[in-house]
Order: sequence, then structure tokens, then C-alpha cells
Amino acid sequence: MSVQSTYECDVLVVGSGAGGLASAVTAAHRGLKVLVVEKEPVFGGTTARSGGWMWIPCNGPAKRAGVEDSAENARRYLQHETGNQFDSARVDAFLEAGPKAVEFFETRTALRFDLGPTFADYHPDAPGGMPGGRSIVAQPFDGRQLGKEIKRLRPPLWEITFLGLMIGTGKELLHFFNVMRSPVSAGYVGVLLAKFTRDKVFHGRSMRLMNGNALVGRLAKSCFDKGVPIWTSAPVRELIHDAGGRVTGAIVDAPEGRVEVRTAKGVVLAAGGFPQDAVRRKELMPHAPSGHEHVSPAPPGNTGDGLRLGEAVGAVVNTDLPNSAAWVPISRPRRGDGTLGTFPHFVDRSKPGVIAITRSGRRFVNEAQSYHDFCQAMVKRCEEEGGELAAWFLTDHRAFRKYGLGYAKPAPVPYEHHIRNGYLIRGETLADLARQIGADAGQLEKTVAAFNTPARKGEDPEFHKGSTAYNRSLGDPAHKPNPCVAPIEQGPYYAVRLYVGDLGTFAGLKCNENAQVLDAAGAPIPGLYAAGNDAASIMGGNYPGGGITLGPAVTFGYIAGNHLADA
Repeated sequence: MSVQSTYECDVLVVGSGAGGLASAVTAAHRGLKVLVVEKEPVFGGTTARSGGWMWIPCNGPAKRAGVEDSAENARRYLQHETGNQFDSARVDAFLEAGPKAVEFFETRTALRFDLGPTFADYHPDAPGGMPGGRSIVAQPFDGRQLGKEIKRLRPPLWEITFLGLMIGTGKELLHFFNVMRSPVSAGYVGVLLAKFTRDKVFHGRSMRLMNGNALVGRLAKSCFDKGVPIWTSAPVRELIHDAGGRVTGAIVDAPEGRVEVRTAKGVVLAAGGFPQDAVRRKELMPHAPSGHEHVSPAPPGNTGDGLRLGEAVGAVVNTDLPNSAAWVPISRPRRGDGTLGTFPHFVDRSKPGVIAITRSGRRFVNEAQSYHDFCQAMVKRCEEEGGELAAWFLTDHRAFRKYGLGYAKPAPVPYEHHIRNGYLIRGETLADLARQIGADAGQLEKTVAAFNTPARKGEDPEFHKGSTAYNRSLGDPAHKPNPCVAPIEQGPYYAVRLYVGDLGTFAGLKCNENAQVLDAAGAPIPGLYAAGNDAASIMGGNYPGGGITLGPAVTFGYIAGNHLADA
């Protein structure tokens, strides 16, 4: 390759999501000269599109709120969740460093956290599980603090905003659901919409950054405060190493030309895993035999660059996990330009009056269980029934106008256009709806009738929807006696089709407890680290709680930054 210039630094970080930026900020605070390079024209990666939650047991905000937890308790939970994939060294490193990372970012950087006190572990009744306290999220952030750099921050995923307005989970989301029933909620939402309109006029986007956008915004601000540049539109073409195999930099296609970046300490791979790599999806996702049956809300640039860069210098991808990614049900709303969007179903699954069916017309899961569990059950049932991998969320008119369904919002937001463009299917009767989605009409009527009788008493004897703290945390607290269960009996009826998608890939480069990338013999590759989804998940292919991607990403970014400084 013809190189036009050279750039010298201590650490090169490949990727600008939470793992990469956490590595960069930590290393910079340890006195290292750091450069972050990003393939796409905007920084933030998948993190900027995400909910932004981080699962970190024994974190500072939880301790300050009086939550009683312990590393031993969390370790027991992870042992249960990961089974024979339990990586004791990396798990112990995560549990030890996680609280330290939170304290470091809270006290030394622009990052601030809020606790999700009722944000339960996804299997809270398992050994070591908790009904809340392990998930934290970045506090809202004023985008104006980024100055001109706000233009390079990746916007949130459009489908999980309201016309571009980011909405926080918890009490804020409840205000949006209650906007037609509560003057307080109406006033709260009205103020938010007024501020959002002002920001759109003066800045072209919301300046009230929330969720993953706030996490990236705060980490990026911390980078800029320490003089760490973030090059965008700067893909890495290859890693370079010396005769002894030590990684000493990379070739980067920067906007001004090809640059050889020389590193004194090392390179951190944090390029977001492989959710948009059809070739590796075909290899590692059984439900996507061609690689194209899978739908991901991840940015288009997350095509497995970090994994390929690592493999080229002797690294190994862990392909032994029972699930290669964090699964989530996705529906495909049609955007204004005619293309299909991606809507991840986080909240509507838990609401009373919503069930999921396959073409057989039968339910197959407790809809309020984690999205990861939901998709595993969906794939299993469709394989048993044969035919296409497809499922639908179904609800009636009362629940639909109260809670919405997928991208179709609750009253008073109009929804007819979703019916015209085919996203939302409406049937005057259950049989009519079944005919339109290609489901067994007689069986669907039997399914709903069997569901409705106990549902009128708030019960679900078949799948026990609403039976755990996690189920109930996303239900409707005002709906009694079960915040997740209500009969489906007021036509017309509505459905949206579901696909299997992901919230990030689990199968990544094998690493040790120091975030060092390992070769085929299990030895560290000198000068090479990985964080975020480029590193194999410590969760064993399972999904224990909200934020089990970003919690380890931030923590192992912190670990990598410190290890590089000590090297």
C-alpha cells in the first residue's frame, strides 16, 4: 500500500462506540497520546443508536441508593446464566473493575449515571438474580456542550424516537403513554415537544441527548477535553506488526489520504462486531441460512472489520457460544423514502392485551420475557412447525390505542398510514386478521378464547406472563391485578410481523482478563486489545440483564486503557 503520511501516538482505538471511547478516555487520563478512528462519517457506533443501559453489579449509584448486592452474588448469577461457557477469569475481572470504572468515569470525566432501581435482571428468580439495581444509564446530556462536534455524533435510531425526539425509559415513557389521560403528563410532554421544536429550528436536531446518544456524547466530550481526536470516514485497512509479531499500528484510509499510524503501546479493536456481515451471519446464525434472513438495527458499517483485522494477525474468533448474538424481535416499518426501517420491540411485548403467535395461530412464549429469550422461543416453535420463520404481535383496539404496537404509536398519534403501507395489519375479526397474515383462523380464535378467560382475572396459566419482576417492570403499573395481562376482545384487531434481529453480536475475538486479544495457542498477541462487541462476550451466549453488552464494553475499555498505560 502506498502511504502518504505517518502519525505517531501511544494508542490507536479502532471504533467509536462505548468500548472504544471508554478505552480512549481511560488511556488519555493515564497520560497516553490516543487516536480514535471511525470507519463511518459519524461517531458513536451502535452505542449511539442503543438504549444506553449498562449492566454493572455493585455500581456506585446503586450503593448510594441503598441497594444491597455483592460481587459474589453477581458471580453466582453469571455462573447460572452462562453454564459451561463461564469464563471465571474474565468474569472476575469484570466484577472487580466494573465499580471502579463507574467511579472513575463519574469523578474524572463528563460521564454521569442514573440508576434503574426497578430495572430487574432478566431472570431475577435465578440464583444470584436481582429485582433491580445492576443497570445504569448515562444521564441526559446537552448536545450543545459538544460544540461543532455535535454534527458528527450519530443520531439515535429513528424508529425508537418520536419524530426524532429521544424518550427516556421509566417515568418519562409513562408520561407519553398517559398523555391523553393525565394533565400532568400532557404538560410534561408538551414542554419536551416545545424544547425539541426549538432545537430542530436552531440546531437541526434534538440537543437533549438521551440513552445511548447521551453515553456517546458524554464519552466523546471527555475525549475532546483530553485532546483525543476522533477521525471519521477513516477505515482501517490492515494492522502492522514487527518481526516478533507485536502489533505496532495500522494503515488508515483517512479523508486526506492513506496514513500509517504508529503506536508505542498498542491498538484497541472496538469496531462493533459483525451484525452487518452477511458472510459471518451465514456461518454463525442458524436462522439465517443465506446470511440475509437476519435483520439488524446496527449501523451499516458494522461489518466485522475488527474481527477480520484481528484474524489477519493470528487472533481467533470464539464460535462455541450457543448464541452468536443478542437476539431481539424486529418489525419493519416503512420510512418516508420507501425503505424499510428496523424497530426493536422492547416495551410493547410486556403490555396487557398483547400476545405473540406463529402461523399456526398459537402462542409460543411468555411475551414479557427478555427479547433474547423471546427470539429463541420463536425460532424453536417455527422449526417445530416447519415453513417460514415468522411471528406476529397481536392486540385489540383498546390496547393498541392505549399502548401502541411496535412503530405504530398510541392515541392521539394517527396510524392509518401504517395500515396503508402494510406495516400494521388490521382485521375486523380475528378470522379476518388471521386470513391477512396467513395464520390458522380457527386455531387463532381458540388461542385467544383460551387466553381471555384467565386473562380477565390477570392470569396466564400457559406461559405465566407477568410472573417476574422483569416482566412487571415493563408492564402497565396502573393495570390491575397483573400489569402484563388483559383479555383481547375489543375489535378491530391488529398485528405486526416479526423478524429475528440482534442488539449486538456475542461471537468475538478471544481475549483474556486484561482485554488482550489471544492467538490460537491462547497467548496474548502483544500490542493488541479488544473491547465491546469485537471481544467475545463474557455472558456465554446468554442475556442476563439490561445492559450486558455496554456494561462489559465500558468496563473492559477501562481495563484495556489501564493495561496499556501500565505496559
